[in-house]
Amino acid sequence: MTATNTNLLVRPATEADAGPLIGVLAEAFHEGAVADWLIPDPTDRRTVYYRYFTDAFHHGLTHGQVYTTGDQTAVAIWYPRLERTSTDTRERLESLEAIAGVYAPRFVLLEEMFDAFHPDDPHHYLAYLAVDPARQNRGIGAALLADQHRRLDDLGLPAYLEATTMRNRRLYLRHGYTAGPTIVLPTGGPIIWRMWRGAPTSSGRTPFPRSTPRRRAL
Repeated sequence: MTATNTNLLVRPATEADAGPLIGVLAEAFHEGAVADWLIPDPTDRRTVYYRYFTDAFHHGLTHGQVYTTGDQTAVAIWYPRLERTSTDTRERLESLEAIAGVYAPRFVLLEEMFDAFHPDDPHHYLAYLAVDPARQNRGIGAALLADQHRRLDDLGLPAYLEATTMRNRRLYLRHGYTAGPTIVLPTGGPIIWRMWRGAPTSSGRTPFPRSTPRRRAL
C-alpha cells in the first residue's frame, strides 16, 4: 500500500471492490464524445456501460493490475505488455455482442482501432483511469498515475494510453507523456490521442515508438 499524500492511499483492488469501482468506471465514462459515438441514447448507455465495465474490471483483476484508493473513489486498470499479445477474436466478438447488443458493432470497431495502433515495444498499458465525477479535480487521478509511474521508472519501462478528451490529454502531458499520431474513429467518430511516457534514460525519456498499424479480423 502506497501513501501518495496524508489523505490518500493507493492500493491494489480486489473482488471486494467490484461494486463501487464498476460504478466509478461507468459514471466517469458516461459523458463525452466517445460515449455519444458508442451509444447515442444515454439511458441505454448507462445499462450497457455497467455491463461493459463489469467485464473490464474483472478482466483487469485476472489479466492485469488494478489499483484503487482507500475510499474507492478512483480506479486504474493497467496491463503489462512486455511482448506482443493475441486476442481470441471470436470469443471477444461474442462477449461484446452479449454486453452491448445492438451497439456491439461500435464497440468492436473501437477495440479494433485501438488494437491496430497499439505499440509493439514493451510497456505497461493504461486501459482505464476513472475518478468518481463528484471527486474529480482533487488530484486523485494524478495520485494513481504517480503511484504506477514510480514502479515503471524503477523497472525502466514506458507507459502507453489513449486519451479520449482534450482535458485528459492535457493531464497526461503534465505527467510526462508525449502525444503520438492520433486515431480518428470512423463514421463521424471523435479523435483519440495516443500518449506515450517513455522509459527513463540518461538524456531524458525514450521517444514515442514508430508503429505500423495492424489489422485483426473479427
